[in-house]
Amino acid sequence: MSGGAYGQWVGQAVLRHEDGALLTGRGQFIDDLPLSAVGHVAIVRSPFPHARIHSVDLSAALAHPGVITAMEGREAVALTAPFQAAITKAIRYHCMAGDKTRYQGEPVAAVVATDRYIAEDAAELVEVEYEQMPPVANIDQALAPDAPLVHETLDSNIIVHREMTYGDPEGAFARADLVITEEFAWERYSSTPIETFGVVASYEPVSGVLTLTTNFMGPMTLLTLVSRALRIDESKLRLIVPDDIGGSFGIKCAIFPYMVLVGLLAMKTGRTIKWIEDRREHLIGSSHQPDRKSVRHLALTKDGEILGMKVEIVDNLGAYVRAPEPASTFMPIGAVVGGYRTPNVALDYRDVVSNRVPTGPNRGYGRQQVYMELERTLDSAAKALNLDPAELRRRNLIQAEQFPYETPSGAIYDSGDYPAVFELALDRAGYDGLRKLQADAREEGRLVGIGISTAVDSSVSNMGYITMALPPEVRARPDYLPKSGAMDWAQVRLDPRGKIIVTMGTAPQGQGHRTATAQVVADALGVTPDEVTVVDEFDSHRSIWSISSGTYASRFAAIGLSAVQKTSKVVRDQIVRVAAHLLEAAEEDLELREGQVFVKGTDQSVSLKRVAGLAHWDTSGLPPGMSAGIQASEVFNFEFSKPPTLDDRINGLHTYGFIVEVIAVEVDPRTWQTKVLKHASVHDAGTIINPKLVEGQVYGGAVHGFGGTLLEEFRYDEDGQFLSGTFSDYRCPTSAEVWPIDLAHIETPSPHTPLGSKGAGEASAMSVPAALANAIVDALEPTGVKPAHLPFTPPRLWQMVSRAEETRV
Repeated sequence: MSGGAYGQWVGQAVLRHEDGALLTGRGQFIDDLPLSAVGHVAIVRSPFPHARIHSVDLSAALAHPGVITAMEGREAVALTAPFQAAITKAIRYHCMAGDKTRYQGEPVAAVVATDRYIAEDAAELVEVEYEQMPPVANIDQALAPDAPLVHETLDSNIIVHREMTYGDPEGAFARADLVITEEFAWERYSSTPIETFGVVASYEPVSGVLTLTTNFMGPMTLLTLVSRALRIDESKLRLIVPDDIGGSFGIKCAIFPYMVLVGLLAMKTGRTIKWIEDRREHLIGSSHQPDRKSVRHLALTKDGEILGMKVEIVDNLGAYVRAPEPASTFMPIGAVVGGYRTPNVALDYRDVVSNRVPTGPNRGYGRQQVYMELERTLDSAAKALNLDPAELRRRNLIQAEQFPYETPSGAIYDSGDYPAVFELALDRAGYDGLRKLQADAREEGRLVGIGISTAVDSSVSNMGYITMALPPEVRARPDYLPKSGAMDWAQVRLDPRGKIIVTMGTAPQGQGHRTATAQVVADALGVTPDEVTVVDEFDSHRSIWSISSGTYASRFAAIGLSAVQKTSKVVRDQIVRVAAHLLEAAEEDLELREGQVFVKGTDQSVSLKRVAGLAHWDTSGLPPGMSAGIQASEVFNFEFSKPPTLDDRINGLHTYGFIVEVIAVEVDPRTWQTKVLKHASVHDAGTIINPKLVEGQVYGGAVHGFGGTLLEEFRYDEDGQFLSGTFSDYRCPTSAEVWPIDLAHIETPSPHTPLGSKGAGEASAMSVPAALANAIVDALEPTGVKPAHLPFTPPRLWQMVSRAEETRV
């Protein structure tokens, strides 16, 4: 592809600038920070999913040698305000349980000691008197009319219920030739980053500033929740993110309750307090993706045209609504129709609470469920219409000439050529050949199946989407503050030596932000990426940031780099103005390359070092009216972004890519293991800044999707006891299970970003589950079973087939 506006670095597979430090063990993660006189925290967690707390005795723990202090839940509740969430029902949620514990693993006390092992030993001495209560263990129990209440202040366990209608779905279903209905269930899974949660807190009583150093990924809107919970002014809360974060994939949004807990202990002791979560704590008490039950109805003509859809979902948010939830339910609303022309839509969304760990974002963020439900139902429709699954999709894809395309629920797809992406994926997979392979395999009694999925890869969330959980009458109140948009900030400067320095605060988690930033700036200023120093660090008292800063919703390429490009252009104009003055040339006759400013068509030039020298050392020689120094700091935002309308339409994200997956699998009829035979994956992520970085994101997303479809499941028994507290019980995919992906790209640049870039960070995490599910169902067709309860683990498939065989006998 061509390079950027001023060079050829954008689009090249530049080696990552970040890897040198990481490969030589010089990374700076939260547990690497040098500290002295530290108190280490051990957390006492509830062994019961639902129990009243009658007493907490800390005396034995406090008497243990080396213990500094201890705190129980009632003290924490008295010192803090409840966390806020974007729902109308009031739920009191604090960093520790006070009078009642509502999930197994909920903190009930914390012990601080001079060493972590001492704190752990002392924590075992804390005596808690519990009165067990009947748990609400799953969605069915939460919805039961006689269910115990997770929160006694509520009248039911349903904490959000929204019904939304777009177009005329009832009319569409009345005139349909075919109505397909499918039911689905998806158990919880999550991300398991190499680095768990970590918080270091210190309090300065003279200034009243509480400093929290933590591997928090953003969004920085949650800083407001932390300050309010701690009852301190936001100006007195300083957040620092270490240089390196060992992965997040959404899950580290959930760290903020622990920021409050550790912050409280620092304020109580006046010491630096450190907590590093262990793996068991992370599995049982960090954050899970909601478990879901759903029904998808599809109305079609006899020719396969989609007339409308109805969607019913119930998401289980666990014991509390932890911000940004209920985002997992409401983020995908705008793009609920996927890449298909579907004019009539009805949505019935419910969120329930239960005695499980609170939920939060996981890579894909609710969209993997949406696309799995949609694509599975399309395959059922194709079978009923006697159409090839590929042909049914062809007949309904949004066409290239229809962009920008507005969905019934308000999303504005900015650009794309969905049919081109689709056909390329079929071609790369050798789709016709795979169908022949399947026919031959079935004659041999082998279970081979082929699955197709498409997904609209939406990125850069509009902060207003979260308010879709609120009914329109609440959003219409005069005192209501609407939410919309997203922004990010960057600073670019030429220092006195002529060196280019870029400062950002995007809290990267390993994606290669510094590398991509250097490529963009190098193109803009006519240098190489190695000549650009990128400082991407977050310090709320020193860094450039906004309330939407952070790394989530695949936002960096589309908005972070847009801020970099916008700022670089201002700096370029400053450089050109000074150079034109020095060269006595017109600004439009100048070009930047090789670290020089040239007069076009000549060898007459001036170096960036000379330009910087004048701007910093001899300001009297600057052009009239020009300020000293060469630097700029610019904000990029999407001016078209708006809050949700009162008829519930929302453009919930800002750029929209497209993905098509084609996967062929074979299911072993003895072990019920699934083996991938072929996988073609084609993406449109707009302008690709660095293909190697995108390739890494696609592979990572595919493995995430694979794990959630075939392996990963947080299991609870009927009494709400957690059964997946180690990697022996919670199985994640490893390199041994990963297969080659035939990866290709089509680029349709976004008109809304200066580089044309879109997001790709969640990528195949959204689309692989649907393709895998379709392939497995297709493979199992000869057995007469159609699994719809994910994950499709070998035991679950074996049980389904065994029951079907018993029924036939």
